[in-house]
Amino acid sequence: MRRLALLLVPVIAILLPATAAAAPAATAKYVALGDSYAVGVGTYTYDDPNDACRRGPLAYSRLWAAAHPSTTYVEASCSGAEVADVVNQSAALTPDTSLVTVQVGGNDVGFVSTLETCILNLPDSTCINAVNTAISTGRSVLPGGLANLYSGIRAKAPSAQVVVMGYPRMYKIGGNCLFGLSDTKRTALNNAADVLDGIIQTAAANAGFRFVDARTVFAGHEICSGNSVWMTSLQWDKLNESYHPNANGHQGYFGALKAITG
Repeated sequence: MRRLALLLVPVIAILLPATAAAAPAATAKYVALGDSYAVGVGTYTYDDPNDACRRGPLAYSRLWAAAHPSTTYVEASCSGAEVADVVNQSAALTPDTSLVTVQVGGNDVGFVSTLETCILNLPDSTCINAVNTAISTGRSVLPGGLANLYSGIRAKAPSAQVVVMGYPRMYKIGGNCLFGLSDTKRTALNNAADVLDGIIQTAAANAGFRFVDARTVFAGHEICSGNSVWMTSLQWDKLNESYHPNANGHQGYFGALKAITG
């Protein structure tokens, strides 16, 4: 019996490495959450232009997924989403999720209606009042809503790297635009972006998540900058495309995301 045991030792030693090598490697999983800024609105290229989510292949999350073909990609983001909608989107998260991007908050503060007010009303004061209302709403509803969303993301994906994407400033003040909104209105809209990003950045830091400051990413490429513009300007015939990152803007977001994740 002892002789048999000694004979089996080298056989077992040979089989064990083979068994270990045959074990499947863990598969990475990326889940994209967010609103119209996350899905590619503004690129004019969509999977289905009639679909309410308006997802497209030029969105930064798609670019990242294309660059990492071995990673399972789940796109849960959808145009028009508010924080409560992204809470629902987070049902796509699982314990094996390795990367999450989340971009939301603009719709909660009434981004679209504020822009419409500034565009359709001549007096600067009307725009400033609308912006101030949006800022007040953001300060009231977003800190708690984002804290709840981010804690839920961490609970569903405990090991994931979570990257929170911010919003860019829209305008270069004193730039080369001769027509359109006044610099007073442009400054007010930029200020709203600053406040919104500040709220989101604080919530992300409190959750231990990374924050991509799009104001830095888009610097020098705002509307009226005189350089390659990374955002759509006002489109009277396509209002739902207005003031969103274009294809270059999504390349900028992708570059910032890749710098963090590899």
